[in-house]
Amino acid sequence: MAPMVEHPTPPYLQIAEEIRKKIRSGELKDGDPVPSVRRLAEDSGVSRPTAAKAISWLRTEGLVETEVGVGTMVCAGRKIHPPSGERLRSIRSTGKIYPPNERAVIKSAELVPAPSEIADALGLEAGVPVIRRHRVTYRDDAPISASTTWMDGKLADLVPELLTTERILGGTVGRVREVTGRAVDTWKDQDSARAATEQDAEDLGVDVGDALPIGRNWWSDPDGTVIEYGERVSVPGRWSTHEGKA
Repeated sequence: MAPMVEHPTPPYLQIAEEIRKKIRSGELKDGDPVPSVRRLAEDSGVSRPTAAKAISWLRTEGLVETEVGVGTMVCAGRKIHPPSGERLRSIRSTGKIYPPNERAVIKSAELVPAPSEIADALGLEAGVPVIRRHRVTYRDDAPISASTTWMDGKLADLVPELLTTERILGGTVGRVREVTGRAVDTWKDQDSARAATEQDAEDLGVDVGDALPIGRNWWSDPDGTVIEYGERVSVPGRWSTHEGKA
């Protein structure tokens, strides 16, 4: 059998990834200009069509937008909702879960009996105590998403901060790792949509019945035990991107 050939990443994707990294790190923020096609071509040693293709790729992803007579600007915060894997990478690389200009307000943190669907998601028995944390995320003081996360109630004895409405530096799973040594090893996301509830209207300033994108995620340790299960709802017009190699 012939060996598999590893093809190099096309130059336009390499350029796009470098700009993407700067957006993720906060070096480039919403409203900041992206280098022109001419500048990118000169600095990267590629043709202008190749540089233009990199900008087009970023524009398709919703990371930048181009206005005639003005140029290309970053717009990721308004259009992108990072999937859970992206948030995990951010925690590991920067110790922060939110990008610049975003903040979360914890609305409630409590110990409650596990509803059957939450118990199933966590691999627990229905009715056992679970930690429920509900938060609203803001970007530049505008609500952009709301989420509720659930964890095994036994963690409350080990990490009492989980039952407070104070923000936990490094996120809940980061704190659990520090205290217990249990780290998230795998993650899974699912996306869908539904009509806005009264809670969504209160959190996000939308109308009840509006169509909203929703998602849920599982963060598990190396043994496959779910450490945290989360559900989120976002304002319309934001993309959640999941990518990998086949």
